[in-house]
Amino acid sequence: MSTPDPSAPGSGPGRAPSRGEARSGMRDALVAAAVALFGERGFDATTIDDIVARAGVGRRSFFRYFPSKESVVFPDHEGTLRRMSEFLADESGFGQDPVARVCDAARMVVAMYAADPAFSLARYRLTREVPALRTHELAVVRRYESALAAFLRARYAGRADGGLRADVVSAAVVAAHNHALRSWLRSGGRGDPAEEVEHALEWVLATYSDEVAAAPRGGEAEEDVMVVVARRGTPMWRVVQRVQDALD
Repeated sequence: MSTPDPSAPGSGPGRAPSRGEARSGMRDALVAAAVALFGERGFDATTIDDIVARAGVGRRSFFRYFPSKESVVFPDHEGTLRRMSEFLADESGFGQDPVARVCDAARMVVAMYAADPAFSLARYRLTREVPALRTHELAVVRRYESALAAFLRARYAGRADGGLRADVVSAAVVAAHNHALRSWLRSGGRGDPAEEVEHALEWVLATYSDEVAAAPRGGEAEEDVMVVVARRGTPMWRVVQRVQDALD
């Protein structure tokens, strides 16, 4: 997890850790102990008493940071969800296209995973093996989706299809994000997860955004579309002739 920068002002071996640093250190110690024990003994065979003993803290300290054994596997989601909610509530972004805004919010989640790939991969393996963790993960994902949908409902409040659009777009953003992220996790962490998620979110933007579509990539010219109207029963040679005449 995070380590204080020894070169920072006021830091060094002679300085006592701040209360915030001490709390963060204890929390990180509990997470590290839990993950190590889950790997050694398995999730079901590991108790909270085992975790606090390995971390060298009291049982009350565990529940100060985590409400359950499952939640210790997802220590970073609460903070990310809080930052996402604050980001969506920031009025400075209200002029931005709503779909682009929720895509930006989703990028905060992949940044969390990319910040500690080893832990993210270990968590992925655990959630594949332990049904209780998979259920907990689904509940976490649902909270992200609900936050995005609530933001979109407020932005689409004046539209007749506002509620439907909010639910569809928020579900699409989460599905695209998770598809790309899980591809990265299944690969064992090869490549850049942010790049894979970016590609998926671009598809969501192209599909649901109300913004005017950007120019085609790579300098490609837009293709012309031609519609030819003919009566039923018109000979095919006549239709082809009309197409040729239009092209000429």
